Amino acid sequence: MSSTLQFSDDAFRSGTATELKVDQDLAPDSTSDLFLRHRLKIVEDLWEAVLQQECGQQLVDLLQQLRSLHSPEGEVLSESEETNALKFIENLDLNEAIRTARAFALYFQLINIVEQHYEQRGQQQQYRAEQQAALREDLMGSGLIPDESDPEAKGSVLHANLLEKSLKAPPRREVGTFQAVFPKLHRLNVPPRLIQGMIDQLDVRLVFTAHPTEIVRHTIRDKQRRIAKILRELDRVDEGLTSAIELDDLRERLMEEIRLWWRTDELHQFKPTVLDEVDFTLHYFEEVLFEAIPQLYHRFCRALKGTFPRLRPPKHNFCKFGSWVGSDRDGNPSVTPEITWKTACYQRNLVLGKYIQSVSHLINLLSLSLHWSDVLPELLESLEQDQVRLPEVYEQLAIRYRQEPYRLKLAYIQKRLENTLDRSIKLYNGDYLQSELVEVNPAAIYRSGEEFLKELQLIQHNIKETGLSCRELEALICQVEVYGFNLAHLDIRQESSRHSDTLTEIAEYLQILPTSYNDLSEEQKVLWLATELQTRRPLIPAELSFSDKANETIQTLRMVRKLQREFGNEICTTYIISMSHNVSDLLEVLLLAKEAGVYDPATGMGTLQVVPLFETVEDLQRAPAVMQELFELPLYRALLSGGFEAEAHPELATPPLQEVMLGYSDSNKDSGFLSSNWEIHKAQQALQAISEKHGVAIRIFHGRGGSVGRGGGPAYDAILAQPGRSIDGRIKITEQGEVLASKYNLPELALYNLETITTAVLQASLLRSGFDDIQPWHEIMEELAARSRSHYRNLIYEQPDFLDFFLNITPIEEISQLQISSRPARRSGGKKDLSSLRAIPWVFSWTQIRVLLPSWYGVGTALKSFLDEEPEENLKLLRYFYYKWPFFKMVISKCEMTLSKVDLNMAQHYLEELGHSEDRDRFERVFQQIVSEYYLTRELVLNITGHERLLDGDPDLQRSVQLRNSTIVPLGFLQVSLIKRLRQHKATAAAGAIRSRYSRGELLRGALLTINGIAAGMRNTG
Repeated sequence: MSSTLQFSDDAFRSGTATELKVDQDLAPDSTSDLFLRHRLKIVEDLWEAVLQQECGQQLVDLLQQLRSLHSPEGEVLSESEETNALKFIENLDLNEAIRTARAFALYFQLINIVEQHYEQRGQQQQYRAEQQAALREDLMGSGLIPDESDPEAKGSVLHANLLEKSLKAPPRREVGTFQAVFPKLHRLNVPPRLIQGMIDQLDVRLVFTAHPTEIVRHTIRDKQRRIAKILRELDRVDEGLTSAIELDDLRERLMEEIRLWWRTDELHQFKPTVLDEVDFTLHYFEEVLFEAIPQLYHRFCRALKGTFPRLRPPKHNFCKFGSWVGSDRDGNPSVTPEITWKTACYQRNLVLGKYIQSVSHLINLLSLSLHWSDVLPELLESLEQDQVRLPEVYEQLAIRYRQEPYRLKLAYIQKRLENTLDRSIKLYNGDYLQSELVEVNPAAIYRSGEEFLKELQLIQHNIKETGLSCRELEALICQVEVYGFNLAHLDIRQESSRHSDTLTEIAEYLQILPTSYNDLSEEQKVLWLATELQTRRPLIPAELSFSDKANETIQTLRMVRKLQREFGNEICTTYIISMSHNVSDLLEVLLLAKEAGVYDPATGMGTLQVVPLFETVEDLQRAPAVMQELFELPLYRALLSGGFEAEAHPELATPPLQEVMLGYSDSNKDSGFLSSNWEIHKAQQALQAISEKHGVAIRIFHGRGGSVGRGGGPAYDAILAQPGRSIDGRIKITEQGEVLASKYNLPELALYNLETITTAVLQASLLRSGFDDIQPWHEIMEELAARSRSHYRNLIYEQPDFLDFFLNITPIEEISQLQISSRPARRSGGKKDLSSLRAIPWVFSWTQIRVLLPSWYGVGTALKSFLDEEPEENLKLLRYFYYKWPFFKMVISKCEMTLSKVDLNMAQHYLEELGHSEDRDRFERVFQQIVSEYYLTRELVLNITGHERLLDGDPDLQRSVQLRNSTIVPLGFLQVSLIKRLRQHKATAAAGAIRSRYSRGELLRGALLTINGIAAGMRNTG
């Protein structure tokens, strides 16, 4: 079977160390495509060998036949060949079809690992190159090497060696690293005091969410990580750091891993619970992120010192993490107060376990003796206090560590951590509603991460005062400042109508309103809520006799208070209100918070901030007016400032900060890609202006999904495209299921992602282009967005046959049966309409049939209408936008990327095979609207970018897309065949005449396997 990428070099066809002698271009310091091709060839050969051993040559031949029917671009070569392929696939036995689907899915997973490894390797090389460049500048500045412009310097051996090393990695497009950003700020003469101010207020928050479009099992992720480790060992062989004799052993290990993978079920055996999702998400913290954070900090400090040696480094916790996993209850009835409580305990248990390991390591490391090292009196005093608190540790270890005070101190610390963990485990396993929480001797445990941190800082101070340092101790202190005892902050999220419905029930029960609360006008609601918020009498009785939904809403706020008392306020300080429309939506939650004891009407102080989530276009447009009205409410302004007393004495007030979340998914589903992005852009500008007017700092929380249709794409470019002062050193971003593995599965990838986000925040805050403030440009974008939205909604909401087209032609119903999420695919009881469908399966479905409609539809029509007015002049203007305006370039680049993944031939096949004959004409009309818009959009995007082919400006991404296209087509044919059989089975079963020899479960399993495989091949789901 031929490789996806063909090779003429016979060396690549060999498996032996002697024959695998690669060209200098394949040296470990090279980032050439040849190195990637070499790795792909090794993995693909092993993949074929495993399939031959496990299934026989017949399956390998079958895969070869299917792949040979298609061009490298992934499109069917001819109508006759397509017909042959269809007949071939239709005649496949179900077991053959399933094995074929599994084989292709495994292939895509393997090449994803290779590409991730390649990306990680390239990032490491780039980082080294930047360090070498910085070193070279330092040496030239100090006169240790001649300036390259000096003709006499050309013969310098040192100069030649440094130059050679710096040129080994070819130049890449601008990316954000600390080594690059600080010299850039220096070259642009950004005042150091401004840089220092931004560093001091730097606040990057990444929130992992429970939207699991991530469909790969935890078990499979472990196997992927092991294969990545073997690939790193292969690098060491190529680098000559280990014996070439090990090559055969590494190949055998790779084959063994692939064989084990082949025999492992890719599908979840059961629908995951919320706690399963918690476990899956926390795996990235345990395996990668816990160790990555200190490295991120040291990278920042090294780079800063290299360019601005007099500036102070940032605080350790400039980058923090949050989570919705186990706390996001919007539309997920499985997220109960008890589940959120267990999630908090689960997080604490994990981080305490990591701390215990680190302290155990420090006990071995800090073996300083009183004979050879001084100790400050404060450490000796603390040891005396520890002896009283933990006499059993003293009795056991005092003699052993009598001359080693650091070890003895760390032994006390370790015991307190172990006691704290034991207590936390009991809380996790117990009843969270118990009136008395598990108690032990308070002196024998840590009540907070702050107590633990102070003890570590005591040791650090003693070590420094005696002229020493300990990197491992500094790393642990950094981890404690970032993760505390909570690991990640939990955000509560609930849909706005749940709160209004709850208050309606309460008011009717108490008979305190002349009419139903829900029937009040917005002005009447605000007046009543503001009055209730200022009274101290209880509104909600202790015994709840309301509906289950109302009781759960009330209990959620009570659980927040319980969480804050046990874990500290920082565990949960944010309550996000999805589908926020008005001021009353926020005041309703504040009133419920008052009743739960997390807002005090007497002092005006609270420990929970209400955060509106504006999602639809109408709500995004209304957002500035809503926030202005809130800021003008005295009680709300006092809450932001820290209470009534602080508001009356500004010198006592904390700088007021309001968080506002903007939703990309629903605004896109509502109005299309271009309109959604523009409305969010405008909303940020308006919100920033309102907050500045009222002296309130604002933190925008970007609800980005993994796919472009839900706000996804490169985070670095997206942050740089944010308007004006909307960043100002602060940003909060969701990191959703499908992107977790691509960003955080490997250590270097995780570090690189965190570094690029941080540098983008610095650049966006300090290097504002000013293009966002040009009013004529705004007017043009407003016109483009309106035209795009109109065209998009004409298809999605006004075309009468569209819904039937979508439900029949895409695998939406089969996707809803994937065991990937604890949350239902639809809101409002599963009603089959677009309004109830969640954005994730909406995007997922279009991705499966290779249309990706939410990411580009409407853009072409909008651009054409503008160009038709003044073809030459307006094209020049749009090209200028593309090169000068980060927002416009981001939009066009995302559109270009998704267009490159579209395959209309494959979509046509879904239409022909899954649509009924009686629907053919009306579905064809819908499809032709899509086809026409696609070709128009592609043509205009190429005109604006100046590219001959899509993605010519990003060869790495272009290569990645082309690598998959040729193999993903037969997998699409398999999916159509299996879905057709499944739907026929369902139809005959409904008629009471089943003629299939396969059960529904077998057919569904086959269809779901193809969904997994296509998602892996596209590297994109929903």
